[in-house]
Amino acid sequence: MRTVAGAAYGRTVPVPATSTPRDRLLARYRELVLDELPRRARAGGWVVTADHCFGRIVLDTTVGGRWYDVLDRRRSPAFSRLDDRQLATAVALAERMLAEGDPLVRELDARSLAWRGKPAKAAGRG
Repeated sequence: MRTVAGAAYGRTVPVPATSTPRDRLLARYRELVLDELPRRARAGGWVVTADHCFGRIVLDTTVGGRWYDVLDRRRSPAFSRLDDRQLATAVALAERMLAEGDPLVRELDARSLAWRGKPAKAAGRG
């Protein structure tokens, strides 16, 4: 069994060796959004640094709008409401954000905020 840290929530998520592909995608989503992206962002001074903002950006981009207009916001966590295709897309996007860094994050964050009628953030705000 392998565990995945959810640093922001102070917990680890067990991933059994016999897990399904979906279980592995859910675990990887958690690794990326709750730990790897925020850590890299803080170290690099990205426009976004908070895990919940990375979650918003990934979910919004995956569903093509405000995630809570598509997914049931009363059933948490929201990313677990993604279907298998959407979940794979979300993980691939988070991996791409990790690889490309602040320029991509800045672009996707601005789009996500625009869907909410909010202005883009200044550098260093997460």
